[in-house]
Amino acid sequence: MKRPKTLRELKASGYRSRSTKTELRENLIEQIRAGKSRWPGIIGYERTVLPLLENAILSQHDILLLGLRGQAKTRILRHLVNFLDEFLPVIKGSPLNENPYRPITSQSKRLLVEAGDDLPIAWLPRELRYSEKLATPDVSVADLIGDLDPIKAVREKLDLSDEGVIHWGIVPRTNRGIFTINELPDLQPRIQVALLNILEENDFQIRGFPIRVPLDMMLAFTANPEDYTNRGNIITPLKDRIASQINTHYPSSVEIAKAITQQEAWTDRSAQIEIPELIRDIIEQIAFEARSSEHVDQGSGVSARLTISAYENLLSNIERRAAVNKDNDYYPRICDLYAVLSSIVGKVELVYEGELEGPSIVAVNLIGEATKKAFAQYFPAPRKPRSHAAENQRQQENVYEPIIDFFASGRRLELSDELPYREYKAALSQVVGLREIAHRYFKPKNERETVLAMEFVLEGLHRHNIIAKESPDNKFVYIDMLENILKD
Repeated sequence: MKRPKTLRELKASGYRSRSTKTELRENLIEQIRAGKSRWPGIIGYERTVLPLLENAILSQHDILLLGLRGQAKTRILRHLVNFLDEFLPVIKGSPLNENPYRPITSQSKRLLVEAGDDLPIAWLPRELRYSEKLATPDVSVADLIGDLDPIKAVREKLDLSDEGVIHWGIVPRTNRGIFTINELPDLQPRIQVALLNILEENDFQIRGFPIRVPLDMMLAFTANPEDYTNRGNIITPLKDRIASQINTHYPSSVEIAKAITQQEAWTDRSAQIEIPELIRDIIEQIAFEARSSEHVDQGSGVSARLTISAYENLLSNIERRAAVNKDNDYYPRICDLYAVLSSIVGKVELVYEGELEGPSIVAVNLIGEATKKAFAQYFPAPRKPRSHAAENQRQQENVYEPIIDFFASGRRLELSDELPYREYKAALSQVVGLREIAHRYFKPKNERETVLAMEFVLEGLHRHNIIAKESPDNKFVYIDMLENILKD
């Protein structure tokens, strides 16, 4: 389609000028009626955040997304550009993307008078109508709004009272578009004040310059609730002017969390790595355990990036083992879960008690609790055998007794995430009754999953304090609990 190049052609085309918020509103309604997917890649917010966000757009509101880290706030705001027109006509050469029908600067007004209907038109793609600024303490009013440029005045021989000496900031340069500020509380209060007029009156001034530049734009912000007390806050007048505040949240279920991780994690590896649902569940459950742990600062939150990076490290550990052993064993083990410690320790903020425990110990315990929670979904709860039960008391079957007896006889079982598959399988196969329990309750699909379930049983018994486990030099040695206590 040939686009008009002059104001005359634009008028002849019947183009209708709309404000940015009206454009967003009408395009959103059109997409809703057409049944289009409006928020691709945003998972878990279909019935919570997104309806509220769409209501805000339909109300022509400026928006604040309030939530803990790793809740897709920035990604959501970047999707807003999809509700803009594909191209927008602007006065050619205007730094403020001015409307050819209604110029706002003195230079463009003068150009319109001189050129009339021959005013040149340029077409701005929607991608260039979105600007984003990360709020940091060093951001200045000049960065956001603009300032007088004395060098420009000298170079172009302009008086400092001439509007042409203004160097426009990022906000006015996003005129007729969407401007977002991430981590709004990090802006100094005096800088936040500079945004008040833009939000309420849609205009601004520069250093008391005798001009008022009306802007046509949507403003959107993100903030972390923790920031209100730790680094700064949003000044009350500014917060009052942001019409819609929408709270984001973490995934409400493991299934939703798995879908997010599967979408975001880098899985395009050189070999085909099959990860069963059990391992995926445990990886996601680690984050859920962290979000309820007394050792983790819940005010800081536990980002979805934890499980994404943990999943990637798990795949990498499987690749590394195959390379070390020069085989094609691209299947996970329970002991591979402890290779994701580096993905946990840097992504959880610990409270005082957690610092005393140490980040690595807290991370190991989170993996353990996640494994224990998954174990309960497949196997009966372990119990310690009662040696002196009353004769008339009917004892419940202890399905794990053969395994407990195996270790009680003084035997030990050593596993490693670097052990070749044949040795790994042979080590697990020597435990009496282990394979039978795995088949009975886990119902594995194949031999490889059977071996995984066998190791899962041992780890579950350890997490229920039925058998002990030592971890010397990146190895895992399962032993009798009593032997471990006496050794200590």
